[in-house]
Amino acid sequence: MADVANKYPQNVVGKFYVDDQCIDCDLCRETAPANFTRDDDGGHSYVFKQPENAEEEGLCKEAMEGCPVEAIGSDGT
Repeated sequence: MADVANKYPQNVVGKFYVDDQCIDCDLCRETAPANFTRDDDGGHSYVFKQPENAEEEGLCKEAMEGCPVEAIGSDGT
């Protein structure tokens, strides 16, 4: 389970985040490309834009549920 205390600093403020468990598998970037991107230097994903509508919210939730190492979290706001 993702831990807000270990989230990457690149994550924009908001509900979804990626923490240091990320293995750079690309699932979230493929599932929700409008919200997740890659830190090429760090070799991990992060949230660069919080969802702005129901479709993006659903795709972020799908990415979170599909993450093989549970590195995507939601603070529930």
